[in-house]
Amino acid sequence: MPLKIRREQPADIAPIAALTAAAFLDAPHSGHTEHFIVDALRRAGQLSLSLVAEREGTIVGHIVISPVSISNGSTGWYGLGPLSVAPECQGQGVGSRLVEQALAALRRRGAAGCVVLGEPEYYGRFGFRAEPALVLPGVPPEYFQTIAFGAAVPTGTVAYQKAFDAQG
Repeated sequence: MPLKIRREQPADIAPIAALTAAAFLDAPHSGHTEHFIVDALRRAGQLSLSLVAEREGTIVGHIVISPVSISNGSTGWYGLGPLSVAPECQGQGVGSRLVEQALAALRRRGAAGCVVLGEPEYYGRFGFRAEPALVLPGVPPEYFQTIAFGAAVPTGTVAYQKAFDAQG
């Protein structure tokens, strides 16, 4: 079953919300608001990139990239996530393909780098590393990771879009 990665289309909005809610339903470190965050980012016009993974006409994965701000004024930085994969498709490479495609798109657009809040073992495969100079307050530092695309990693505090406060 080939996997097709493509940009989000308007008809994908409801399936993305359902997929995202299902993907995080049993996640132990989730506030179960990820589908609300995606919708809030979309409404705010802050989806820099929204890709779906489709298998046999069904959306089985989704990834979002949105801009972040850094307290020292560095520009061109983005945040990855939420990344959602249908529970029955997890562990099959769907998430990896989405991350690879999203990072490649950021590189093509000349982004300075990307941050992610997530599992170090998983995201480390793509080059993400915890960087003590770049912090996200209130989270264990090993779970907040950075990848720079040629530029130096800035020093400062990262702030995600206000949409990440969405509760429903």
